[in-house]
Amino acid sequence: MNKRICVITGGGSGMGLETAMIMGKTHYIIICGRTAGKLQHAIKTLQEKGVECEAFSCNVGDLYSVRKLANHAHELGEVQAVIHAAGMSPHMGEAEDILKTNALGTIYINTEFAKVMGKGGCILDVSSMSAYLTPSIVMPRKLYKYALEEVELFRKKMNKRLQIFPKSVRTGVAYGISKDFVIWYSKQSALKYGDIGLRVVCVSPGNFETPMGDLEEEEASKFMSHAAIKRFGKPREIAYLFSTIVDERNGYLTGLDIICDGGVVASGVSAMSR
Repeated sequence: MNKRICVITGGGSGMGLETAMIMGKTHYIIICGRTAGKLQHAIKTLQEKGVECEAFSCNVGDLYSVRKLANHAHELGEVQAVIHAAGMSPHMGEAEDILKTNALGTIYINTEFAKVMGKGGCILDVSSMSAYLTPSIVMPRKLYKYALEEVELFRKKMNKRLQIFPKSVRTGVAYGISKDFVIWYSKQSALKYGDIGLRVVCVSPGNFETPMGDLEEEEASKFMSHAAIKRFGKPREIAYLFSTIVDERNGYLTGLDIICDGGVVASGVSAMSR
């Protein structure tokens, strides 16, 4: 097909779908989810907007599933942008599953797509403001380095660390840790892949009006009084940020995390102090 490809994980709804609508003006879109059939409503919505697109089954927490996705995208054309928005919130699974999807998923996406992308390409990893709100003392940052050496060893060490926390808070802690890791790993990836002309940038969203955001609405609302902009963000707002970051004209932008949270983190509030 020889098209310019944009891959969006978690593209079936919310910020991922809004980003697909914008990126679809200049790219062929592949939206990904665990079950391609569940993405058909999103595909129909995009096609009605004139977007060339397809759905592809991918479990980001599985290396071979991600490798299959990357190879498929490469066969279609030039993979210019990957927006990795898929993830699990504390209400969506057990602590180990959250870590696997959010942390290992980012490792697999960055590693496999770096093999098929090059100069002018950009991978955008999505973290969360929770990485900043979770107390630093909780973060096992000395363990992150194992992700660069042996992923399975990293997974085992991280899961062992999670076991020290009471079960009642374990999923929330796993989420904060996994998203802190995403920021760290994104920066490491930027350094690693800069020589091939591939940019890697991270974005940490705050509270947005999305299906995932709805699951966390009660918890998220507690931070609203601390925000500079006292409302939830609209998916279109962060989709614009995503699409701007991956644009080739931002060719000098790499190796950083951009917080888009309406000013919550700037207030200095934390998960403990609110």
